[in-house]
Amino acid sequence: MTSPIKLATCTYQEFTPDMGTPVRTTAGRPRFALPYPMTAHARLITPSWDLVRAGLPQDAYEFQYRRALNETGLEQIQAELLRIAGAYDLDSPLVLLCFDKLNQLPARDAWCHRTHFGKWYAEQTGVDVPELGALPKQAPAQGGLF
Repeated sequence: MTSPIKLATCTYQEFTPDMGTPVRTTAGRPRFALPYPMTAHARLITPSWDLVRAGLPQDAYEFQYRRALNETGLEQIQAELLRIAGAYDLDSPLVLLCFDKLNQLPARDAWCHRTHFGKWYAEQTGVDVPELGALPKQAPAQGGLF
């Protein structure tokens, strides 16, 4: 299965309008001024407040988030994203935004719901969802002393 829309992910802070159409995917709105207008909200892929507040480790969080995505279903999620794209620009990628700056987290903690959504969506459709923000820092390789 392929995707009728182009998707990417980024942070609110790193997004620039040349990347595409900004789409909120967070339970809460940014409490800081954005240098671009943002009116779109992909509610079906937004994690619930209960999940956000649960403080789960990555594997448990991903399990719960994927469960919610699977219960909603790819067809409904794509329909919502297509409605958002149609309201703006079908040729412009939808850039799914959240707060987590992956490059500022330790490598083992460099994840958020947008990375889990990107993986899930790619598995469902075969279409990659690139991250447009700064990528996580890689752990340094362990080399010899000499």
